[in-house]
Amino acid sequence: MFKNLAHQLIQHGGKVLFTVRQKEFEIELLRCENLEYKSLGRHHRNIIGKIWGLFKFDLQMLFTALRFKPDLFVSHGSIYAGHISFLLRKKHLSVEDTGNMEQIMLYRPFTDVILTPDVLPQKLGIKQIRYKGYHEIAYLHPNYFTPDIDIYNLLGLQKGEKYAIVRFVSWNATHDVGYNGISNKGKVQLIKKLSDEMRVFITSESELIPELQEYRFKIGPEKLHHVLYYASIVVSEGATVASEAGVLGTPAIYINPIPISYCKDQEKYGLVFNISESVKLNFLVDKILSQDRNSFREKRDKMLNDKVNVTQFLYDFIIDKYFKE
Repeated sequence: MFKNLAHQLIQHGGKVLFTVRQKEFEIELLRCENLEYKSLGRHHRNIIGKIWGLFKFDLQMLFTALRFKPDLFVSHGSIYAGHISFLLRKKHLSVEDTGNMEQIMLYRPFTDVILTPDVLPQKLGIKQIRYKGYHEIAYLHPNYFTPDIDIYNLLGLQKGEKYAIVRFVSWNATHDVGYNGISNKGKVQLIKKLSDEMRVFITSESELIPELQEYRFKIGPEKLHHVLYYASIVVSEGATVASEAGVLGTPAIYINPIPISYCKDQEKYGLVFNISESVKLNFLVDKILSQDRNSFREKRDKMLNDKVNVTQFLYDFIIDKYFKE
């Protein structure tokens, strides 16, 4: 989300350091962008680990900040950035889009401003400032993202060949407690349904059952958005991938019992279809595939016309509020 903002700040004489907890491909992506970073270690998956992480990552953030000496902390709702910015008497700008109150309550008292999409239903108090956009626009806006058609070669496909992307998540985030995703039987049925019509590629945070292993694809994480752009359809348990597809003009089904406001907003444009269980899945797949693929690009253009260029908005906000002389 912050890569284009970082490049713009650096271009205008600023210094930027990313801190990262290793969950999937964060370090690889930072290296691809040639951005300076400090790893705080592995992300904890269980509740006890997350509680321990509050203390451990706070300390690591403190030591990192003491060395780097930042004027401003900017984060995607980071508890640790909130705590350490307050301790060092610096400002913390949080960019929030999911409204997970169990996290917000831990950083809000120590935060200067919380920027949220205008579609986020949560009211977060006087620190909240709303803007017209989604996080995914920050890095997938046409001003910054150009799709690479050579992705077909990397996938072993002919140019223009239809394919589907399916995303499964691990269901171990704090807001996932008490929820489950598609059953293994449902996953097999979904893949069979899609593979009858096109090639299918699966990206999964969790281990796949043997029947689905052949569909897992391995590609550099920096190529994922190019893969999403040219896909005929995306089915995702994760809101981010579904929203990314929508911002790219690729029809997506977000299948998850946890409603996400920006995915709901994209449904108004006919880009992301939201369902809580797999009962309607086959119907939606057929509905999407029966439509002209280019019509979704037109819907994407309409959506972007209604939203701000999020990276430029963030840059202007930071300069005007924190660094304008």
